[in-house]
Amino acid sequence: MARRPRLFIPGLSVHVIQRGNNRQSIFTQRADYEVFLAFLQAASMRHGVAVHGYALMTNHTHIIATPDHPAALPQTMKELSGRYVQYYNRKYERIGTLWSGRHRALLIGDERYWLTCLRYVEQNPVRAQMVRSADVYPWSSYRVHALGADTDWLVPHRVYVTLGHSSEERQTAYRALFDSPLTEAEIAQQRQQWGQTGVRRGSDPGPDPRLTP
Repeated sequence: MARRPRLFIPGLSVHVIQRGNNRQSIFTQRADYEVFLAFLQAASMRHGVAVHGYALMTNHTHIIATPDHPAALPQTMKELSGRYVQYYNRKYERIGTLWSGRHRALLIGDERYWLTCLRYVEQNPVRAQMVRSADVYPWSSYRVHALGADTDWLVPHRVYVTLGHSSEERQTAYRALFDSPLTEAEIAQQRQQWGQTGVRRGSDPGPDPRLTP
C-alpha cells in the first residue's frame, strides 16, 4: 500500500521524532551530534523551515519546527536523514538503514500546548536519567531558551517570545516553567501521540561521559 502524503500547514509548528532502527544508537561520538546539527541547520535553512527546539537522544531525535510552505518539512527531513546516514555509514564502515522507517510528524495545533511540547522535548535527557539537570546536556536547545546560549540558527517561536519583554525576562520565565515537571498526564499525552506508550525507564542508555560538555 502506498504511503499517504502528509500535509503540513505553513506557519503551524510540528513535533518531529525519528528513531534508530531497532532502537539502535544513532550517535556514537561527540562529533556525530555536531554533524547532525550542522546538517539540520543547513537543510532547514535551504528548504524554509524554522527550527525552534530539539533534543538529540542516544537512539532518537526530537525537533520542533515550523515550515514556511507545505513541502518544506518533508524536503528538510529527506535531506537531513539521507546526508546523516551517508555520513554515519561511511564513518563506521556499515551499510543499510539507520532509521526505523520515516520520521513521525505531529502538528502542534494549539499554541497554549506549544510550551508543553518544548518542555517535554528538552526534559527528555533528565527523564531518561542521562543527566541530573538539563543545563549540563549539550545536545538540546534548553540552554538557548533558559540561559541565553548563543545560537545563529534557532528561531525563537512567537509563543516563547511572549514570555517577556527582554531576553532576560523570557529566560527567567522559561526556567520557572521548566522547573515544574510535566504531570504524568502530560507525559502520557505526548507519548500516546507518537506511539511511545509503555516505554520503560532506561530505554535510553544511562549517563555517558561523552555527553558532558
